[in-house]
Amino acid sequence: MRWIVHSEKPLYTDRWLDIRVADVEITGGRHLQHRVVRSAPGAGAVVLDGQERVLLEWRHRFITDTWAYEIPIGGIHDGEEPAAAAAREVEEETGWRPGPLSPLLYTQPSPGISDSEHHVFLAESATLIGTPAEDWEVERIEWVPLATIPHLVARREIVSGTSLNALLYLYAIRSPSGVDEHNCSRTPPAP
Repeated sequence: MRWIVHSEKPLYTDRWLDIRVADVEITGGRHLQHRVVRSAPGAGAVVLDGQERVLLEWRHRFITDTWAYEIPIGGIHDGEEPAAAAAREVEEETGWRPGPLSPLLYTQPSPGISDSEHHVFLAESATLIGTPAEDWEVERIEWVPLATIPHLVARREIVSGTSLNALLYLYAIRSPSGVDEHNCSRTPPAP
């Protein structure tokens, strides 16, 4: 059944988040007061080098008090195209300028509570142009073999939903014959 939204009221709003309570009708005419987080879209990239390594950031997330690898990703500025935002974010966060970008995947990381949407691109090359624009974003930047991604996920060294989606998807479509070490039985469809 499709839920019917009768109204939304703001609880808190700033330039990053718009937190609301929605009056939602579900089956049998029943109503729920459901919290909703509205946010601007984001864009990021999985950047590969010529050795099938991916450019990752090792960073701390204070909210969950965890350290993990993530792909470079951030907000899309007003009037900015998602691919341009992804390229800008890679450069600002890592100091690497990605080569040509192609769409890799689109994801909604938490659709049960948020309308957040992420556009993830793939770059097959990058050029080092300097140091990251901000010294507070990441602890270190590494080129990590794509083949190790499932192991990093298993060790909880990749936990961000968008990074998981993008890296595991790329791993699946690039693994030999589309069958990975975890006994997937067929090749996923091409993006």
